[in-house]
Amino acid sequence: MDLKELGKEIQKLRKEKKLSQTELCEDLGISRATLSSLENGRGVDVGIRKIIWILDYLGYQIAIKEKNRFPTLEDLRDGR
Repeated sequence: MDLKELGKEIQKLRKEKKLSQTELCEDLGISRATLSSLENGRGVDVGIRKIIWILDYLGYQIAIKEKNRFPTLEDLRDGR
């Protein structure tokens, strides 16, 4: 998952909880510009702590998993 995908996922989770950006930001003490930047995939200055706070607030956490490898031509040919 890249930063843009993460931002869109956070936006989706926030909207599912029926929270505005303003509400979430006021509760966490972060700027709305920071959240907006993250949700739009421009969050290059958003630290991991803020991302963890946001996800925790929404009831989620970061999980580490092995990166998927790209399929080879043989995999694609064989339907794997």
